[in-house]
Amino acid sequence: MTHPEGKYAWTVKIGEKGQFVIPKEARDIFGIKPGDTLIVLGDVERGIAIPPKETFTQLAELVFSDAKEDK
Repeated sequence: MTHPEGKYAWTVKIGEKGQFVIPKEARDIFGIKPGDTLIVLGDVERGIAIPPKETFTQLAELVFSDAKEDK
């Protein structure tokens, strides 16, 4: 199966505790290592997203820089 460059899709099964394993290929592509913290975003209409880990840092910087400006 071919896919557009840079676009991927995988399937995962949800375990009894609601957990799933991120496929090795995805972990390798996105540099996800054991112990990493991921951010999970959800929208009732659009679904769940797990953005790249750099997004977590960018989001935190945005939130905290806005908090400084409000004071």
